[in-house]
Amino acid sequence: MHIDWWTLCLQAINVLVLVWILSRFFFKPVAAIVAERRAAIAQALEDARKARVQAEAEQEKAQQAAAAIAASHADVLKKAELEAKAETDAILGSARAAADKLREAAAADIARKRQSDAAALADQASRLAADIAGKLLSRLPDESRITGFVPGLAQGLSELPETVRRGVGAHGAPLRLKAARALTEAETEACHTELSKALGRPVDILVEVAPELIAGLEIDMPHAVVRNNFRADLARIAAALIAPGAKQPELPQSGQEAR
Repeated sequence: MHIDWWTLCLQAINVLVLVWILSRFFFKPVAAIVAERRAAIAQALEDARKARVQAEAEQEKAQQAAAAIAASHADVLKKAELEAKAETDAILGSARAAADKLREAAAADIARKRQSDAAALADQASRLAADIAGKLLSRLPDESRITGFVPGLAQGLSELPETVRRGVGAHGAPLRLKAARALTEAETEACHTELSKALGRPVDILVEVAPELIAGLEIDMPHAVVRNNFRADLARIAAALIAPGAKQPELPQSGQEAR
């Protein structure tokens, strides 16, 4: 077998030239295209990964939003329940308060009615007692309607507070003395003596006739009243008799009342 080396060399040169041409004008563009395709695929995969991550994030947000809505719904229901309970309690409280006011008003009406009835009974008792006392006194000596009441009146005057007693008859003003009837000269002198002794100093008296006292005397001053008469005693006894749980009253001797 005979080998043609020139031909072989030429073919080798042709192959090298072909390889150079292919590498120059074919392989590089193809490699660039392949690299570009790989980059595009990698970018697509990265975009897909980002889209998946974003989708998962959106799903998580949606789940959180659903949980928040559920919690808000529960809070709204709880708040509505609390408001309903508070409103119910308020209505019940108002109803109880109204009922208490009605009971208090009814109790006050009953108390006023009792007081009114008691006042009417006291007035009737006082009138009846006054009539009885007047009829009984008509059988006694006339001087008994005054003389027996002077010491008690003087004692009541002496028991007044010092500040009140200092103002009695001050600056020469006479002491107003009410009597159940006109006084005799002796009775007037006895009253003057006893009242001056009770005050510890002389005092002028001005006698006023007050038949409504029935029997007894009364001193009327700007800031106090000293009573020792049948009218005042009968009124106190009648009030004590009709008072709730009243006991048998004691007969009063004299009375004082501040103004």
